[in-house]
Amino acid sequence: MALFDLPLDELREHRSESVAPDDFDTFWSRTLQEARQHDLDARFEPVDTGLSTVDVHDVTFAGFGGHPVKGWLRVPAGATGPLPLVVEFVGYGGGRGLPHENLLWASTGRAHFTMDTRGQGSAWGGGGATADPVGGAPAYPGFMTRGIDAPENYYYRRVFTDAVRAVEAARSHPLTDATRTVALGASQGGGITLAVGGLVPDLVAVAPDVPFLCDFPRATTLTDRHPYREIALFLKTHRGRSADVQRTLSYFDGVHFAARGRAPALFSAALEDQTCPPSTVYAAFNSWAHEDKTIEVYDYNDHEGGGPYHDAAKVRWLRSYV
Repeated sequence: MALFDLPLDELREHRSESVAPDDFDTFWSRTLQEARQHDLDARFEPVDTGLSTVDVHDVTFAGFGGHPVKGWLRVPAGATGPLPLVVEFVGYGGGRGLPHENLLWASTGRAHFTMDTRGQGSAWGGGGATADPVGGAPAYPGFMTRGIDAPENYYYRRVFTDAVRAVEAARSHPLTDATRTVALGASQGGGITLAVGGLVPDLVAVAPDVPFLCDFPRATTLTDRHPYREIALFLKTHRGRSADVQRTLSYFDGVHFAARGRAPALFSAALEDQTCPPSTVYAAFNSWAHEDKTIEVYDYNDHEGGGPYHDAAKVRWLRSYV
């Protein structure tokens, strides 16, 4: 697919038409307060993986509603800490995977926490292990319209709350240094990273790659690729509900979390990306509040973005922060 979105000069100036609800901050403050009424109950169980350079812990902690959420904590073998901490969120449909997957960040000498995404983990990779026990109103198959009837019911309210609690759980381990915490992820993981960047005030850096869940008014009308397409197909059946749906989504738009970002940020965008169109990524990047921000652009790439090249860019970039 050739370039289909705005020219690069226009991308650099693009702003979302999404408007943050007046009670955006109150909504999220109340949500997190409710979650913190449950004991975090973070448990770390060593796993015998056969790996000689990395130690792995099977993690369980209490997320939204006190529901158990899984994760992995990987650290360099024999580490005594405290170590810089990288908290990673995964892409749509994936889960935390298997213990021996995703060894990059522990191999750099950092602690690496990977959060399982509730209800997901059956589309690719080594799978997931976290249920989403919350029911909901009628929805299109997938996750994008679950509970979309109201912000209080929306699926990503639970996921973003889990993500904040994941940072808290990872920071509670004695091998991690809470003062040197980074959040990162790609696609859905990038969108979750933006939410965490707006909700956790003391991160040292964030790195959202080709982030999903940004600039919903444009994304839902520009691309016909899934997962954004789930929203359009829901509205194709539930006629006349577009305004209500966009209102719900406005509480979860990465653009509004970006406007509250308080850490240096490294974004990435791919100019042939039809899954997370570059204009939606730039909408979040241009809104990111911290002045120390940069974006890597991959001209001829689709949703894979920079792939291993961008992994190398993140390793180099993070040396300045942790």
